[in-house]
This record gives sequence, structure tokens and C-alpha cells, in this order.
Amino acid sequence: MGKFDDNERIILNVGGTRHETYKTTLKTLPGTRLALLASDSDIDSVLDQLQQVPGFIEFNARTNEYFFDRHPGVFAYVLNYYRTGKLHCPADVCGPLFEEELSFWGIDETDVEPCCWMTYRQHRDAEEALDVFELNVDNGDEDDDVGKRLGIEDVAADGNVSQWRKWQPVIWNLFEDPYSSRAARFIAFASLFFILVSITTFCLETHEAFNKIINKTETRNSSGPDSGPQYEIETDPALTYVEGVCVFWFTIEFLVRVTFCPVKLEFVKSVLNIIDFVAILPFYLEVGLSGLSSKAAKDVLGFLRVVRFVRILRIFKLTRHFVGLRVLGHTLRASTNEFLLLIIFLALGVLIFATMIYYAERIGAKPNDPTAALHTKFKNIPIGF
Repeated sequence: MGKFDDNERIILNVGGTRHETYKTTLKTLPGTRLALLASDSDIDSVLDQLQQVPGFIEFNARTNEYFFDRHPGVFAYVLNYYRTGKLHCPADVCGPLFEEELSFWGIDETDVEPCCWMTYRQHRDAEEALDVFELNVDNGDEDDDVGKRLGIEDVAADGNVSQWRKWQPVIWNLFEDPYSSRAARFIAFASLFFILVSITTFCLETHEAFNKIINKTETRNSSGPDSGPQYEIETDPALTYVEGVCVFWFTIEFLVRVTFCPVKLEFVKSVLNIIDFVAILPFYLEVGLSGLSSKAAKDVLGFLRVVRFVRILRIFKLTRHFVGLRVLGHTLRASTNEFLLLIIFLALGVLIFATMIYYAERIGAKPNDPTAALHTKFKNIPIGF
């Protein structure tokens, strides 16, 4: 057969849609799949190469038509890239499909125009965000699969493996992955229940109906000076018992997780695990010091009662059980730059208007009041913040 003519038209049938163009147009992007059709090689050699490519079906010598079983809508944008030198991404096509088509035609994804780059990258950004969650919703995990996911490949491979190595991934999954089994779901539900009860108890402890004022005044027989009446607020014991039950559950849960954790260092560095420990410790210290009567013990006990607020941090443990909260957390983390920009914008607005108010308030100040302290409560610019 003869050689291709550069001025000859070429017909491309892609997914049943016929496209007609010049071979010189296809030569504008050398190294791509369509540029091979416009090469100076014999038709037979070109066909031999194209027959090895998945998606190429046949060549009709009578109509001089090449048939490719590919997406016809995406190919219109690909062919337009050869004609104009600008690659745009269709808005009605899924990102992975467009990426696959670009790979087939031998076009680099970095050639996508800036106006369409964000649309093209949306799917990949979403996949990267979902990879962070590492959720496994498969309820039929076998012990060997669990071991491999936790880095313990020899759990099922070695027949003589110890009972510890056999049960470690199973117990760890019960408390860490609520989607691994029905028992794990029950434990997750129990943990969620105690978290909500603990937070409710924390709120009720501040209500006057659950607090009694106790007179702790000590009578003295000596003629020394009287220190005056002393009163203390005592919380309803029922709430203390409820909190004790919740803390007992959290303690068991924490000890089991730290015992069966495959990577202790990662466990210690986890923010949620640190919150667990900090929220549990004050309760035991308060119980241990409550029976002491020394002044130092009372001071420490008073401090521990002040730091009870750390118990409210248990609300962050809900992120283990609600995927939506994790999505929200990753969204906030990914939007850090935007939040900083918003804070800067608000700070600029406050600074500008605070400066205007500061000087405007001093216009009508009296001569004997140069600082305008008697004229206005807006005494300085920082008060605007």
C-alpha cells in the first residue's frame, strides 16, 4: 500500500460518531495515539500497531474509516484539542472517565486548561479525602484479612501461632472498627450511650436542683477569732454514681484498646486517646482525695473539681461513631487557609471601624477630659476586638 498524504482527510468513527479531520491536524500532538494515524508509515504497519491497542476494532479500507470503541462525547473534546491546542473538560462527564480517556489517547492530564482544572480535579480530591477515613464496611472480614489490615499477616498463615497473636486483631477490631461485626456494633452503641449519659450528667451537675449547700463551719471552744461560716456545694450522690459507672466503662474500654493495640506508639499519639485519658484521670484522683482532710488535699481536690470541664471533651469521641463528624473535621482541616483569610478579613473590618469610632468619639470631648473617658465608653481601639 502507499503512504499517507498530509493533505488527505481522515475519518474517525468513535463509538458510532463519525469525525472528519486532516492528518496535519493530528500531527500537532506528536507522541499521541492519533498522531500515529498521521505518521509516514505504511498503512499495514500502522494497523499492526493499532490492532494491539484495546478499543481499536477495525479499519474500513473502502471508506478509509478508523473505528474506535471509545466514548464519543469525550473524543469531541480530544479532537478539539488537536484543532485549537486547548484541552477543556466536559462538565457532564465523570472525572475518572475523562482521565481514562485521556490516558487511552496518550494525552497528559496536565494539559487541561486552568478554567477546567478544578472541575477535573474534583473527583481525585474526593478520593483522597475518602482514603483518609480508611473505612471498611465489609462485614465478612476473616481473621487473616483483619490481621493483614493491621499489619499482622502471620495470624492465619502460621498454624502454630499463639493465642495472643490470634485474638489481638479480633479484640482490637471490636473496639476500633464498628463496621467489622455485629458485636463491634453493639460495643460501639454501648460506648455511644455512655458518652451521651456522661455529657448529660456533666450538664445536670450545674443545675441548682442537684446541688445542696452544706454548712461546713467548725465550732471552736477556744477564745480565738472566729473564722466565720463556711459553706460548700455538694452534688447529688446519684449523679456521682452515674458518672462512676460511665468512667468505669471508659476505663475498661481504654485499657482494652491500649492492651490490644498493634502499634502502641500510634495509639499514644492519637488525639482522641489523649482526650480519653485526660477525661478519666481527674475522677479517680478526686475519689482518692475525697477522704483526706488535710489542707493540701482539699486544695488539690478543689483544683480537680475546677478541671471537671475536661469531661466535656468526651463529645469528640463521637467522631468514632459518626462518619459525618469525621467528614466535617477533615473539611475544616482542608479549609484552614480559607478560615485564616476570613479571620484576616474580619480583623481588618474591626480595625478600620474601631479606628473611625475612636476618633469620632473624641470630637465632642470636653477640654477638661482629653481622654474622653467621661464622654464615651469607647476608650481605646483594642476594645473594638
